Amino acid sequence: MPLIRITSGVSFSQLPGKSILESGERSDIGLPYSCRTGRCSSCKCLVLSGQTELLSAELGLTQEEKTDGWILSCVRTAVSDLDIEVDDLGELELYDSKILPCRINFIERLSSDVICVILRLPPNSGFLAMPGQHVEVIGGDGVRRSYSIANKLAENLVELHIKKVANGSLSEYWFKLAKENDLLRLNGPLGTFFLRDTRGKNIVFLATGTGIAPVKAMLESIEHLSAENTPDSVTVFWGGRTPEDLYYDVSEEKSFLRYVPVLSRAHQGWDGEIGYVQEVFVEEKPDLTSTMVYACGSDQMVHGARDLLVGLGLPTNMFFSDAFVSSAPV
Repeated sequence: MPLIRITSGVSFSQLPGKSILESGERSDIGLPYSCRTGRCSSCKCLVLSGQTELLSAELGLTQEEKTDGWILSCVRTAVSDLDIEVDDLGELELYDSKILPCRINFIERLSSDVICVILRLPPNSGFLAMPGQHVEVIGGDGVRRSYSIANKLAENLVELHIKKVANGSLSEYWFKLAKENDLLRLNGPLGTFFLRDTRGKNIVFLATGTGIAPVKAMLESIEHLSAENTPDSVTVFWGGRTPEDLYYDVSEEKSFLRYVPVLSRAHQGWDGEIGYVQEVFVEEKPDLTSTMVYACGSDQMVHGARDLLVGLGLPTNMFFSDAFVSSAPV
């Protein structure tokens, strides 16, 4: 079996028929990931030597990135010994994902096209997640859709912010049929979008739409950090088209952060920032040498922010993201 070596010094064997990501997981080596479908670029790796083959479409990379040697570990398999450059998760142990029954505990409309759903897990579920991770909700017909966890878990309750999607497989259920105490299934936790060591760093969150959900969970986590583990500063840039899109009071009871709301289609009475979150952030001329950026929301924003900030000097290993991509079959 081909041997896969990472620049951190760890190595693992490529398993037959499995992706590089899966092979690493089977060897207890955590690599960054999110969608597992080749649509986002959370699992992006640079090939230093060796050959790989595609398992399915690699949609999350530009042609330029492919030419430069970048691959997505969730849809690639090694066909020779392989050296790749990627930030593995080191000795950090993630919680195992599992499928659990759950019931709708509460539903609240946050805006015309966003609802808050609180799912109630069995008392003995033992479900744990890192703030920022996501889950799959499994509908009655087996359809799975991913949603970020919006709360620091407590009392077996999982908070989700769900946006209405035109012709979405589960949108019809969520916005017209769902009711309290409905029985569903949940698979998780999933993904590697969560806070790393933030001590001595300036933390910047870039969010669009319901991308604020995992940010909310991370902020609740930061709020409870001990004094010696807190970051130097925390700033949230949250973008939407209209004021209604900013459905949550980010700064409520959080004196440790600075909140910058941003609209791309501001009306005449809007006195906040106008444009796109990554551009508003850059206009402040930040010191990128001491900054960690966490971006969540539209695929366009995440990719645009990464390209812009890395181009301005942000180290690639200081940019963490979770891009919301389509769940429909490729």
